[in-house]
Amino acid sequence: MLQTKWSGGSVTYERPVIMGILNVTPDSFSDGGAYAKLNSAADHAFRLIDEGAGILDIGAESTRPGWKPVSAEEEIERLVPVIREIAPSCDVPISVDTMKTQVAEAALDAGADIINDVYGLRWDGMAELAASAGVPVIIMHMNGELENMHSETMVGNVLPQIRKFFEERTQAAVDAGIKKNKIILDPGIGFGKTGAQNAEIMQSAYYFRGDHPILIGSSRKRFLTAALGSNDDAASAKAAALAVDGGANIVRVHNVKATKAALYRKR
Repeated sequence: MLQTKWSGGSVTYERPVIMGILNVTPDSFSDGGAYAKLNSAADHAFRLIDEGAGILDIGAESTRPGWKPVSAEEEIERLVPVIREIAPSCDVPISVDTMKTQVAEAALDAGADIINDVYGLRWDGMAELAASAGVPVIIMHMNGELENMHSETMVGNVLPQIRKFFEERTQAAVDAGIKKNKIILDPGIGFGKTGAQNAEIMQSAYYFRGDHPILIGSSRKRFLTAALGSNDDAASAKAAALAVDGGANIVRVHNVKATKAALYRKR
């Protein structure tokens, strides 16, 4: 049975796990600035948990289309106070959404439990940091490199290409000392894929499953408008349910309450 051990216990997947998003950025594509202050960030974090989040994902650098990178120092300045405020009273694992090794290390020191890396552990020292800390990692697929991850889309049959990437990055993680049961895979909805490719991936999570849980993050993304008529929270919740039907173990969402209602309405 799949499970992911973290410092406070284990995440199990008999039922789909909801990962609640907390953006502490001023420029997130959907809620930029709303939770940039410490009190509002902490209040929202505990609201997400109360509503049913099994993992809390905190990010301090937007990777939306048109994103502008921030320095590691600025990212740390945004993240660390929030994690320190939340961690002592948090009974679910805290995931830090970062691609930078320096930021991940500061977040782990502050109380984070998981590294969620859109760059797939390719930043120098990231895999080694995760291995030495013994924490779970989320390896995400993006097409190309950081500078063109939204401007160049995949061509051909995307599913085997993504699976090959996962095989390569999983092996690199294991070679660095990360245990296989600490690895979660995210096929990277919206990162260098067309709307049709995103829809295919979202409904084909089973294709990537094996020894690792699969995370799908389609919440509020633009392609949902073409696929479902809107990218609001109702459409995002419906997309999460479709992803779970397609084999996802974890869904990463902004609105936990709406997602929980959609997931458990028929389960």
